[in-house]
Amino acid sequence: MGKPPKQGAMQSIQIIPPKNPQPMSQIGEKLSLYARDISHWLTQNWVELSLAILVGMFFYILFGYFKQRAARAAAARQNSYSLTAIALRTLGRTGRFFRFMVAIELVNELAATPEGLKRIIALLFMAALVIQIAIWLREIILGLFERRVDNGEGHHETLANAMVLIRLIVSIGLFAIAAIVILDNLGVDVTGLIAGLGIGGIAIGLAAQGIFSDLFAAISIILDKPFRVGDTISYEASTATVEKIGMKSTKLRSIGGELLIISNSKLLDLEITNITKTGYRRTNYPIGVIYQTPPEKARAIPALLQSIVEEEGGEFVRAGFVGFGDSALNFELYFDIFSPSFQEIFEKRHRIGLAIVEAFSAQGYEFAYPTQTTFTAAPDGTMIVPFHIPKSSGVPKPRKT
Repeated sequence: MGKPPKQGAMQSIQIIPPKNPQPMSQIGEKLSLYARDISHWLTQNWVELSLAILVGMFFYILFGYFKQRAARAAAARQNSYSLTAIALRTLGRTGRFFRFMVAIELVNELAATPEGLKRIIALLFMAALVIQIAIWLREIILGLFERRVDNGEGHHETLANAMVLIRLIVSIGLFAIAAIVILDNLGVDVTGLIAGLGIGGIAIGLAAQGIFSDLFAAISIILDKPFRVGDTISYEASTATVEKIGMKSTKLRSIGGELLIISNSKLLDLEITNITKTGYRRTNYPIGVIYQTPPEKARAIPALLQSIVEEEGGEFVRAGFVGFGDSALNFELYFDIFSPSFQEIFEKRHRIGLAIVEAFSAQGYEFAYPTQTTFTAAPDGTMIVPFHIPKSSGVPKPRKT
């Protein structure tokens, strides 16, 4: 038996080598083995491989030809937002990497490719297909969005600013999904990644809640089109003309000339009346004539008002006697003015109003205004005239009391 080592003596330390060493020589041997397998595959299947390469080149060139034709046809169409133009632009977005991988996949299927190389080609083809589908979907979504906004009525002023952010959001969303699909097919556990993206999205949404609220309100204005630049709108107690629709706020010019700036989300929460989009405007004119108006002349007032309205280009609705006022016989006139222009509506109302004044003056009608008549009586009930009566009038003077 050997003696135990003395205390304090230096002990030797042995380093145990790993059980499965991976020296560089073994990696080189594996690469050499792969090279021999590929060389053997090329030697044994050169006929099938040559045919497969020719077929792949043919399809690569054919796909490129159709892509160019689709892009030229989309650019030549007069309506760039039609469904056909969107489909052609989508085909024109077919990438070279996808076309190349389609050709390689055809070669992979026609030739007896080794299993290792076949798996690598399959993974690359899957990645190219997923990325290409994301590109196609991005083009379709953006094209449909622009079609919904434009709708053949001209390019919206805010669309250029909105499309930058919308394109970014759509691109990030689609390519994030594509990346997750590719990683999942590669065998990577993407559960944590999906959870992290979800939590990050919620955090960003809560931090920028006000900004996103106004942003989506601007997108809602672009899509729903409750008003456009140049329209005159009325909300609460304000009436103004829309000057600019921004991504955060809308600028309005009031009737008095003041520049009003209101956030998009707050503006959409209000009840908005688009005066410009009014197809017609109904106007009501209350008219009062004096009680001394003869009945036959009062009966002719509705027909007179109708003729005035029709002569000035309005649409007569109705007119007639509505009641006995304190100092007038009250009539009401209703008429419509069909025009999308608020200025034209205002001018026709002005002309019709002045035409009524002129016609009533020519026909001898007198407009009523608030008046009071005071009657004075003596203690015995005898009426007293409280003003001087000329002798030539023939009116008897009241009896003295």
